[in-house]
Amino acid sequence: MKKIIYCCVIGLLSIQLGAQVGIGTTKPKSTLDVNGKTTLRKELRVGGTSTQAGNAGLNGQVLVSQGEGSSPVWKSLNVSFMEEGQYKLINSYLSSDQSGISTLSNGVAGDNIYKNSVGDNVTDLAKGKWVKISGLENNFTIKNGKNRLTYQFQTGVEMKAPTSTVSESIRFTCGVFRNGTLVAVRPDRIASNNNSEKAGIQDYIFTLNYTELNVPVGAHKIEIACRKIDTSNSLSQFAIGRNVQSSNGASNAFTLESNLKMDVIEFVSYKTN
Repeated sequence: MKKIIYCCVIGLLSIQLGAQVGIGTTKPKSTLDVNGKTTLRKELRVGGTSTQAGNAGLNGQVLVSQGEGSSPVWKSLNVSFMEEGQYKLINSYLSSDQSGISTLSNGVAGDNIYKNSVGDNVTDLAKGKWVKISGLENNFTIKNGKNRLTYQFQTGVEMKAPTSTVSESIRFTCGVFRNGTLVAVRPDRIASNNNSEKAGIQDYIFTLNYTELNVPVGAHKIEIACRKIDTSNSLSQFAIGRNVQSSNGASNAFTLESNLKMDVIEFVSYKTN
């Protein structure tokens, strides 16, 4: 009986003196060293004492380290975690321009091309005499072939009829070009409406919104260009993204400036080892 008691006492002393337990390893490097997979069936509590259970945290909180010697704590982070199969905003590009287009003004006839198709080249005169708004050019890179590109373009348009008491009109169009080819287009029309109180000047806001799907992976350039389709009077002054030459203070380049916002949204996918 005495031999059995002595063995039990020696066993208890070895646990206390060693102070380290290894699971899957014979050489533990800390109080508890687990070398292998761990399954946790209940809550994980941290910061407890010998008389009080630790904190299990709240739903959605994450465990944050406080550094060596301190217990980790649960934190609520204002971070949206993206799940597999969702789309995530990667980048937003914002640009503005006050130079606009003034070369389509009085004395310049329209190109009389009334139809465009996706893929038209910006330099192909058979598809229209396009003029770029240089300040809106953007370069970007697509990394995931499953994506969405959203374009939001807005600009001021102004015309001035040769005679304020005679209604005149101009038909025009603006488009989004990616790598020199057309991806989105919208035609429109502005008319002076016999507004003698404004000396024949007419202002208008043009807007183009479009979403392009699954743009190829790689580097890309986005450009905005416009053209004059036709006019009821070639002597009418006309400007896009700025005031006409003879606005006489009725408007300015700031109030009619062009703005482009482009969002690059890509599909969320996680690689597994």
